[in-house]
Order: sequence, then structure tokens, then C-alpha cells
Amino acid sequence: MQFQKAVAVYAAVDAALDRADALHTDGLSAGERLELLEHRQAWRRRLPAGEHELVTAVAGAPREELGGSPAYVLADGLRIRRGEAQQRIEEAAELSYRSTLTGAPLPPKLECTAAGQRAGLIDAEHVKIIRAFFAQLPSFVDEPTRVKAEQDLAGIACAYGPNALQRYAVHYALALNPDGTFSDRDRARRRGITVGPQGFDGMSRIAGYLTPAARAGWEAVSAKWAAPGMCNPGDETPTITGDPSQETVNADVRTSAQRNHDAFTAMTRCALTSGELGSHQGLPVTITATVQLNDLQAKAGVATTGGGTLLPVKDLIRMAAQAYNFLLIFDQGKPLQLYKGRTTRLATPAQRLVLYALERGCSHPGCDVPAYWCQAHHAKRDWAAGGQTNIDELTLSCGPHNRDVKDGGWQTRKRKDGTTEWIPPERLDHGQLRTNTYFHPEKMRPGDEDDGGP
Repeated sequence: MQFQKAVAVYAAVDAALDRADALHTDGLSAGERLELLEHRQAWRRRLPAGEHELVTAVAGAPREELGGSPAYVLADGLRIRRGEAQQRIEEAAELSYRSTLTGAPLPPKLECTAAGQRAGLIDAEHVKIIRAFFAQLPSFVDEPTRVKAEQDLAGIACAYGPNALQRYAVHYALALNPDGTFSDRDRARRRGITVGPQGFDGMSRIAGYLTPAARAGWEAVSAKWAAPGMCNPGDETPTITGDPSQETVNADVRTSAQRNHDAFTAMTRCALTSGELGSHQGLPVTITATVQLNDLQAKAGVATTGGGTLLPVKDLIRMAAQAYNFLLIFDQGKPLQLYKGRTTRLATPAQRLVLYALERGCSHPGCDVPAYWCQAHHAKRDWAAGGQTNIDELTLSCGPHNRDVKDGGWQTRKRKDGTTEWIPPERLDHGQLRTNTYFHPEKMRPGDEDDGGP
């Protein structure tokens, strides 16, 4: 009964929004249009407030009820990035109402911020600034001071825009910590490096924070390898060891930022060729790339790495010339080590390489975890139930989705075309996608992918 009531209320909101969208504003003045936009901005601000308790409840539900981890379930159900789903879970934990173990109600952690959001006065950018303020606040700041700070910041957010709030937050942080005192715990909480998605030009933006120790280490490396004349990809033979000649130094026209980038590249290459990184998921730690034979012959196009990076073929050829290569060419034959039957449960290195090439990443619908971070899963029949470790029965699956088969009630099977299909439990089956086209954008257009049958 409660769910039907909620559905009826949501339907009424949908109908009211339809009527608002259908209104004609041809005869309105600019001031009147601005007033209507202010109403819509208030709606935009209020919508997340109504989601927080729903998100918190979903995040706290048992895994067997959800059929997977909360971030994955939200991302799949709402068609959003998994990072955004995790962000919504974290925001909801601070902005939704809570309860004690005995069921007594508790206000949100950021009580005033939550109230401002429900009133349509605080938007997502305000929330981001306030949460960032508390994320960097030193651990020695006591709870009453934190409560007072949240009240003040929320009050400013209700009256001013994000730029003014940001300036006020910086001023407030300096007032609370004028000496800039931060503990190891504070720094450890903020440390991290994020690599953004590839842009249209193949470049990726990085951002983050280095601990003092990490910065000191990088400074020592860059003092050598980011010096003028060192590790210059423009040189016929880049200088990696020893000192560059004065002629090489004089010819170096790179900026400081470009030299830092090239030093970082040299550092990763040094680590990969050191032989000290061991193995990962049954393969030596190395760059694994898949490329079409015609692209390789034409020295054009792009290859796909096990991490999901699109790598220009010319770069792949240049990198391969400096590496020990394992070449695997696929045709109609069945290479050795691809059909192991019941002789082993774990996929062989050759099988993993084939899966890297065929699937490129996790086969669960909508998952964006690349092959490097995936496990080999028995898709036709689980190993414990008599499954065989043959290449046509294996699929790539990230850890959380692999556990969904065991704990969440999901099933997998292979279609006739070799595509892995994920079948949700009946309680979760809402007509969603059952195959993953994230790593195969050429299959995303409707009608391009034949279901192939089971």
C-alpha cells in the first residue's frame, strides 16, 4: 500500500511537470522569465534532498536483496557512472536522516546543509564545497566547533553563490587552523591521485594530492629525469642514464611540465622492465594490447590495452620495439592452452590474453572495469558444478560482479556468437540490458547486436 501511494504521488509530480513544460512563455518579460527560472532552480536543488533517504536505504540493504554492491546497482539502475553512484551514497550518508541502533531518529550529519537543500536554497556545488571543507579540516577540531562551522557555512550557502561560499570556506578554514597544523592522519585521509577518462585526443587529465613523502620521492626522481635533455622522446636516442651532452640540453625545447610528464613515463617504463613487479591475475605485470592485423600492417588506427586505454598503433609499435613481446595471433585454429577442460580451475595466461582481446573488460552489463582488474569466470557452468576451463566457457568479470553470481543470485551463459549474457534474479529483472557494450561501442546502435540466442 505504501509503495502504491508513493507511485501515485510521483505520477502527480510527473503530470505537474508536464503541464509546466507545456506552458508557453512568448509574452513574458525577461524579469518574469527569470522568476520562473528561479522556481526551476529551486526544484533542481530540492530533488537530491528527496533521494538521500532512498539512496541510504538501498546502500544499507543486504547484498542478496540487491543482487550486487550498492554502487554497481545504483549505476546500472540509474544509468550513471559508478563514481557518481558512489558519490551519491557518500553524500546521502551525511545528508539523510539517521537512526540509532534502537531505532531512535537522528538528524543528518550536516543538518543545516540538508535543511537548506530541502528548502531549495542549497545546490550540488554548495554541498560539494561544504563537504570538501570538512574533508580537509584537521582532526583536532572538536565536535562543537564543527557543528558551529556547518551552521555558518550552510547559512552562507543559502544566501550566496558557490564562489562566495568557497571564499568564505577558505577564510573559515584559516581561522580554525591558522598555523596550518595537520597530522599524518589528516594527510593520509586526503592523499590520492585520480586519472580521468581519455578525451577525444586520447589524452587523460590527472589530479590529486601527494603526501610529503611521495612528493620528496618524486622530487628526487624528477631532479634527474626531468632535467633539460633527459628522457626526451624527440631525441633519436633519449638519454636515460648518465648526463646529456650540452648539445642535447641546448636542443631541448620542452616546457617544465612536459619534462615532468616524460620523466613520469620513463619511471613507469623502468618499473615495468625491472622484473620486480611479479604477476597480476596470472600474467606478468606488463602492458597488454590488442590490435587488428590490418591496422598493425598499415601502422594506423588504435590498439586497446588491458586497462581500456586506446593506444595509437604507432605508439604501440615504438613501445614494442623496446620490450620483450608475446605475440598471439588468432585464426580458425585452437591454440594450445585454450582448452584445459577439468585439468585446472584457473585460466591460463594464453586464455587471459584471448579474453583481453575479445572482451576488453568485465562482461557485466554497464560495467566499466577494464581487463587488468578482472577475473576469469566460468560463464557456462560454475567450476564447482562441473564447468570446464575452456576458452569458449570463460568470461571476464570484476570482483564485485563475480561475487554477484555466488551471493546475488545472478546467472551467466554464453550466446551462440560467444557474447556473455548476464541473467538477473527474477526479483531484480526489470528488462535491463543483459550484455555489456561499454567496451564495444560499435555494438551500441540499436539493431547492430544480434542476441545470438543462448
